[in-house]
Amino acid sequence: MVTELELQIPGLRLAARAHGPEGAPAVVCLHGWLDNAASFDQLAPLLTGMRVLALDLPGHGWSEHRAPGASYLFIDAVADVFAAIDALGLSSVALVGHSLGAALAACVAGAWPDRVARLVLIEGIGPLTDPPADAPRRLAQSVAEQRSKSGRVAPVYPNVEDVVTRLGSAAMPLSPAAARVLCSRGLREVPGGVTWRADARLRVASRLRLAEEQVVAFLAAIRAPTLLLRASQGFPPNSPQMRARVGAIADVREVILPGTHHVHLEDPGPVAARIEEFLGPWIAGGA
Repeated sequence: MVTELELQIPGLRLAARAHGPEGAPAVVCLHGWLDNAASFDQLAPLLTGMRVLALDLPGHGWSEHRAPGASYLFIDAVADVFAAIDALGLSSVALVGHSLGAALAACVAGAWPDRVARLVLIEGIGPLTDPPADAPRRLAQSVAEQRSKSGRVAPVYPNVEDVVTRLGSAAMPLSPAAARVLCSRGLREVPGGVTWRADARLRVASRLRLAEEQVVAFLAAIRAPTLLLRASQGFPPNSPQMRARVGAIADVREVILPGTHHVHLEDPGPVAARIEEFLGPWIAGGA
């Protein structure tokens, strides 16, 4: 059974989906950019003995949008996730993140290592970065983009199946079944069809990115045992930068599974098996 939750954090109301028995060890799940909490609907029922709490990140799914004039800085979302853990009354959690959610989870685990007991990163290991010298250009680009998009009306699609078809040809394509899962929570009805619930400002280029050295510092501060799950046809690539990030985490095991970027949604069985194996000692109350 799935329960819908509302969490009040400073300045925002967040929504979440809770799977599993109350009182079981808490696993907080963080979805990818422009996805929503339904991203874990296929995976959560396979994770036994856990209370799986899938958040809608700010501006996504059923969560509130940021106030007028605000922007979606990555580092603010890190603080929001930590606030959500507090709002849930959790002193220690396992974090499971996919893509953007994996980047957020890694930074939360690095900033508050005493609050994260286990860390699972699916198709992500830290946020995108820029050289410090690029900061002026990025800020100017972001402000110009935000101004140019201000006041635009969100696109309306004739029906859900039209959106499903579009997601099948996206940069990280989704199968029709997986796309329908995300659409079930990500769309709302409007005159003439459906449109996305997600805040359009999420599509504006970030005003500032961390430097690579800062991301590595977050990763090096992680004390939780970490499981990195990568898809054979997914992201990130096996680049020197990514290898350096993996090497910065003190206790990490890396597994490559067949599949694409949304492997946890497209083929949840093998992902669940790896997560259960990894979290098993923690669930049982061991190390």
